[in-house]
Amino acid sequence: MRDEVQRGLYYDELEPDVRYVHRPGRTMTEADDVLFTSVTMNPQGLHLDAAWAATQPFGKPLVNSMLTLATLVGLSVAHLTRGTLVANLGFTEVAFPHPMFHGDTLYGETTVVDRRLSRSRPGTGVVTAEHVGRNQDGDVVARAVRTMLMWTREGHEEHEHQRESSHGGGVL
Repeated sequence: MRDEVQRGLYYDELEPDVRYVHRPGRTMTEADDVLFTSVTMNPQGLHLDAAWAATQPFGKPLVNSMLTLATLVGLSVAHLTRGTLVANLGFTEVAFPHPMFHGDTLYGETTVVDRRLSRSRPGTGVVTAEHVGRNQDGDVVARAVRTMLMWTREGHEEHEHQRESSHGGGVL
């Protein structure tokens, strides 16, 4: 019998100009928003005070934009980077063009916009991807360009072989 381990895609498998659509989506609840906002020490009344938020331009509480961004990236992990990401290198061009409200569902998609082999880390490649989040109505609620250091298949296999050899062949 052969084991098949669930993973994301290797650098070699990520294709530029392909839109990877991530499902299922995630419905953002008031509890999610209050917990995230509280844990991250964000006292913004737009997330915590429904009566005050009702007096503001959107008329009701907004989902914390950092929760929206974190969830958008999280939606992509199982599909693209689980076990194949070496490091998250950064985000640019982060925008939230439409608000998320409690009860809205976030759907994600990722497009690889550029990739190149790493010049400093053999066996890896640098991938630039655009994450786009849409609500249940198709409105874009978040967009971010992300740069990642990803394993190549050969680089990861070599790394795993060296790791196993240095630990007497056992699995950690």
